[in-house]
Amino acid sequence: MDTLDHVMIRVEDLEESLAWYQEHFGYEEKGRWEADTFTNVFLGPEGMHEDGAKLELTYNHDGRSYEMGDAWGHIAVRVPEGELEERYQELMDGGVEDYRDPESCGGRYAFVKDPDGHEIEIVKRDHGALWSIDHTMIRVEDPDEALAWWTRKLGYAYTGDRWEADTFANYFMAPVDAAEEEMTVELTYNYDGRSYELGDAWGHLAVRTDDLDEAWADLMTRDAEDYRDPESCGDRYAFTKDQDGHEIEIVTRD
Repeated sequence: MDTLDHVMIRVEDLEESLAWYQEHFGYEEKGRWEADTFTNVFLGPEGMHEDGAKLELTYNHDGRSYEMGDAWGHIAVRVPEGELEERYQELMDGGVEDYRDPESCGGRYAFVKDPDGHEIEIVKRDHGALWSIDHTMIRVEDPDEALAWWTRKLGYAYTGDRWEADTFANYFMAPVDAAEEEMTVELTYNYDGRSYELGDAWGHLAVRTDDLDEAWADLMTRDAEDYRDPESCGDRYAFTKDQDGHEIEIVTRD
């Protein structure tokens, strides 16, 4: 397994969502897949790293609505050190909802929401393109099981970055020898033992591989869930699930 290729979210108005990400983050369309019942659009900033993660917007043509759930947390996008307040104010001046400003977050980060209510954290990083995706946060019910899943099933490594707070802990996972511009996965564990609802507004994380069949065989050897095998997906991709039911897509670079 290799780079985290993209994170998929579902939107109720594709044109509105496209306009929002293009206007406020300067995202470009990197690819599109038109099917009979849905449309997928892949977005990212200009000048993004070749292994930078894309944002996949999925629009279902039947006009359905979605439940956000709380098992998925947020995506995080990068701004340079020293520009957090300036960039946040630019978003406010552009009409973005004032959700959690830098001051309320101790000057370390901030949060906004997109038109569908997906939370987007703004983090200070001196690497990666402006507004490129830094990480995706998911909530887990057992941190030992979660860390083991990402390590054993996908061969990922704990980056050493973690935040132990009074009520929760965050752990960051990435491929071994990942470039710092790549997206990481933030595993959030709340100490109160709560459970979570997945909802359907968030879709999946996608992991890139060079050989789909070989990667799938490795996952089956490692006792990963056989959710949607390559054959059932037209040998274009496949899906497994982590210990909490988060869907993980396996894709090839092309």
